[in-house]
Amino acid sequence: MKIFGQNVFNDAVMRERLPKAAYKSLRKTIEQGLPLDPSVAEIVANAMKDWAIEKGATHFTHWFQPLTGITAEKHDSFISPTAHGLVAMEFSGKELIQGEPDASSFPSGGIRATFEARGYTAWDCTSPAFLKEDGGTLTLCIPTAFCSYTGEALDRKTPLLRSMEALSKQAMRMLKLFGNTSTKRVISTVGPEQEYFLIDKKFFDQRMDLMLTGRTLFGAMAPKGQELEDHYFGSLKTRIAAFMHDLNVELWKLGVLAKTQHNEVAPAQFELAPIFGTTNIATDHNQLVMDSLKKVALKHDMVCLLHEKPYAGINGSGKHNNWSMSTSDGQNLLEPGQNPHENFQFLTMICAIVKAVDDYAELLRVSAANPGNDHRLGANEAPPAIISIFLGDQLTDIFEQLQNGTINRSLHGENLASGVKTLPAFQKDSTDRNRTSPFAFTGNKFEFRMVASSQSIAGPNVVLNLIVAEVLSQFADRLEKAPDFDKALQELLKETATNHKRILFDGNGYSEEWVQEATKRGLPNITSTVDANLVLTRESTIDLYEKHKVLSRTELESRYEINLEQYTKQINIEALTMINMAKNMIFPAAVKYSTLLANSINAIKYASDAIDVSAQQELLKEVCSTLVSFKANLGILEKDIQEATTITEAYQQAVYYRDVVFTAMQALRGDGDQLETMIDAELWPLPTYAQMLFML
Repeated sequence: MKIFGQNVFNDAVMRERLPKAAYKSLRKTIEQGLPLDPSVAEIVANAMKDWAIEKGATHFTHWFQPLTGITAEKHDSFISPTAHGLVAMEFSGKELIQGEPDASSFPSGGIRATFEARGYTAWDCTSPAFLKEDGGTLTLCIPTAFCSYTGEALDRKTPLLRSMEALSKQAMRMLKLFGNTSTKRVISTVGPEQEYFLIDKKFFDQRMDLMLTGRTLFGAMAPKGQELEDHYFGSLKTRIAAFMHDLNVELWKLGVLAKTQHNEVAPAQFELAPIFGTTNIATDHNQLVMDSLKKVALKHDMVCLLHEKPYAGINGSGKHNNWSMSTSDGQNLLEPGQNPHENFQFLTMICAIVKAVDDYAELLRVSAANPGNDHRLGANEAPPAIISIFLGDQLTDIFEQLQNGTINRSLHGENLASGVKTLPAFQKDSTDRNRTSPFAFTGNKFEFRMVASSQSIAGPNVVLNLIVAEVLSQFADRLEKAPDFDKALQELLKETATNHKRILFDGNGYSEEWVQEATKRGLPNITSTVDANLVLTRESTIDLYEKHKVLSRTELESRYEINLEQYTKQINIEALTMINMAKNMIFPAAVKYSTLLANSINAIKYASDAIDVSAQQELLKEVCSTLVSFKANLGILEKDIQEATTITEAYQQAVYYRDVVFTAMQALRGDGDQLETMIDAELWPLPTYAQMLFML
């Protein structure tokens, strides 16, 4: 395909445009993690500039991922002044390697004072530069890390790169124990599936709640939702198919391996899935996917909604994070092979992951926590807030053998008998899938299904890399000292399988029975973002991050503060938006309708006392009664928000917003949604669920 990667300064372009020595030096940095030669940066910068200008670019930007969860960029032109008032197109190695955006207005969690503005961006040469198109213009985007003047990470990418190095270091220790001397590096890989909603722009423009918060704060359920299950994998509507085609073209130009697209469970909900790749590049690509979804949707007079729960009462959106590990020479370390029970390197990696998830379940939980995901997790549509692992029949059987100390078999899938002679016979997989599991083995990778649809995948993958690195470190410490490696390994695997079997669960994760069973097993059930963040303050967590040099105490504490602050701000914005809509839209509509209804009753009575108006009177009484409750709940919400501003401690304020303000919002919404079901449709000021979900 000619368009694929045409806007990417990828390996093929570098091989063509760079001198051989410079190209080889850069590849060593990318593949082996060696320091970058500054002289090579100058050569790369010149080649990159020429390539971008030939494509039509006039500006470049250091493209980075601050702790806002989205990307940021400051554009600079290539022009530099020359004699006689002329200009030349220049781009130096220094400009490529380092930038200096203002750091004062990005979240820092107290690392930076407001008046301290200096921050630095540093080129991540392991992720290729690309050309981004906005309004018909092309800008050279250089993926970078972002840090403060004093060196602390202020972004998502820096800790991600650090965690990848930590995982590689510890995995390499294990591979050497198994006699692998050829592998130079171990790389974590990810394929993030992206769920999203689309809405007609004309409806979006009439919904202040969607514009300001990403979700509907009012809205009664439509007569039809997803109960017929007729949208999932259904044929694409013409408008949607055209959107998806244009989206694919844009993503393919950027080198994003967009592979799968389909209708999701809820009406107006869809999914896109890429082929997996190196974690930091996959993270960059997922940011580009979210950005492209929004831009391409607008070209089709639609708006893309990435909120985890834009519509109450129907399926929400997540981001399934398919994580694995591969060697630099192409071996997938989570590939079982034909007989997994004989593949002890594979079993060691699986045991390490099982132990890591069990030991650090709370860290994994907080990595997927945000205000939107609180609406979704555990709501009979997504994984529960309880972390568990699904291994499938084959690996579960092997784990049971490990506990018994003897491993001698691997279960294999049987032939599928369809009962139809003309259908081809084929072998089933060795296990079924479990869609209710938050962390499921799916053949040669683990699918972490709790990740929020709007969030960067950097955070969850930092935690996955880190906790697996830690357990591999523990394994290596023990095995490197063992006089008999094989015997020590068998004892280690047996011990791990026995001590961590509580985290394994292959049943219905949505059931109340599982909640009770998980409690008996001692598994944490953290249902809110506010409580999930407490794990970041523990000394054991700080020690873990500092041991592997992923985040310092200061950096970790800043993220705790930022997470709570963002939670509080989000709920506050939602509450204020709700108050505005209640006062200026819903209350006036209800008053107008009740007045019209009262006037109608009086007019009928005036015309004839013999006409029965009891139905109208009952409706008027119901509308007015609901309106009284609506007004009272509006006052309660206003009072609660005012009270929230008096709380200065971050955690206590977040708890107040969760327990008091959000509860008041739910009560107000209940009355508002009830009014929607009673008021004349022509008077109702907001597009309905039926319109937003089905009129695409």
